[in-house]
Amino acid sequence: MRVDGTSYQDATQRVILWAKAAESRYVCAANVHMVMEAYDQGEFARTVNNADLITPDGKPLVQALRALGLKGASQVRGPNLTLHICEAAAKEGVAIGLYGGTPESLSLFTTFLEKLYPGIKIVCQIAPPFRALTAAEDAAYTQQLVESEARIVFVGIGCPKQELWMAAHQGSLPAVMLGVGAAFDFHSGRVKQAPIWMQQAGLEWVFRLKSEPRRLWKRYAKHNPRFLLFFFTQWLTSLSERRWFEAAGHD
Repeated sequence: MRVDGTSYQDATQRVILWAKAAESRYVCAANVHMVMEAYDQGEFARTVNNADLITPDGKPLVQALRALGLKGASQVRGPNLTLHICEAAAKEGVAIGLYGGTPESLSLFTTFLEKLYPGIKIVCQIAPPFRALTAAEDAAYTQQLVESEARIVFVGIGCPKQELWMAAHQGSLPAVMLGVGAAFDFHSGRVKQAPIWMQQAGLEWVFRLKSEPRRLWKRYAKHNPRFLLFFFTQWLTSLSERRWFEAAGHD
């Protein structure tokens, strides 16, 4: 699975430029969970790899990129990128839509953004039901987003649903779609984020596991050990190849 070397500034600039041109694009914020879902499901891997930008949301992915030679790799978390983009959108007058969460979380998040960035244009809020949508429901929500003239749509329905949703709606929405997971709940205060030191140390998953053990323990037990094993294998192969090139006199 592809993960791009980017930064908050670079990602924000790209999103704003695409949004102002009303281009239909989508951005994924990748963590270990997403990588392993892509490893297990070829169709999902293609969905993610077709994204216009894949940011290293999880610290382990940043460390992996650095180990593979991208020394300047930096973490670009979905919740943080959300705020960077909202700030820029408020300055540029770019309209924003919200898709996911609950009516309460969307209302709280909108109030939070309006206080933080006066003048921000939140033109659409959709809290779809927590089940598969009918074709009619999906068409109605899509039409609502189109008619709102939102040029940036934050999608918070969880991985892998949000990535599949964005890919399915590329071309239907004249907007940049960003999969931001729990960002609505984080910024509305409904769910606590890990302390910054845990985020920087790559221990955010420990905090989340402690907060939601019943929901997350199976995911982490399944994915984290395999990620370490597979990445270590990839790193050894990469190291061996670099040494071979150096011995052969190549740069």
